[in-house]
Amino acid sequence: MKHYSYDEWLSYVKDEINVKTREEFESHLYTCDQCLEDYLKAVSEHESSLPVLSNEIDFTDLVMTEVSKQKEFTEIQPTLKQPIKTKKPFFQQASFHYLIAAAATLLLTFSGVFQSLATYASAVEAPPHSKEKKLTVTEGVIDKTFAWMDSLEKKEANKK
Repeated sequence: MKHYSYDEWLSYVKDEINVKTREEFESHLYTCDQCLEDYLKAVSEHESSLPVLSNEIDFTDLVMTEVSKQKEFTEIQPTLKQPIKTKKPFFQQASFHYLIAAAATLLLTFSGVFQSLATYASAVEAPPHSKEKKLTVTEGVIDKTFAWMDSLEKKEANKK
């Protein structure tokens, strides 16, 4: 953190610096206690050249009324800054999109696309050659084993 010197704070009090530097000094005062002490010393030393308030109570009341006016202004201002709703073109509205979707659905329905899709889907689900019963590997082994055993029995029967 950079600390400003006492002379820099004195020039700040005398209003001898530009606006940007003044804002930097002010924001620095919020975070640095050491610079705040230097600033207060500069103000107390230069206090004699600062303007004297004739009536402090009236000045305080004036400042408070200005603060309340500023507060009212800031409360009113956001309502004024609300974005103005511009009307969207018809083709960017949701109702237009729903209308296009409905028209496309009706066109596809009446042209028979959905019927051909249903026919194709049923053909894919049950292919014609799948009507034959496919044997599992286990069933095939069992069938061949029984066939082999039957052939052995026939050979034994033929030998007698």
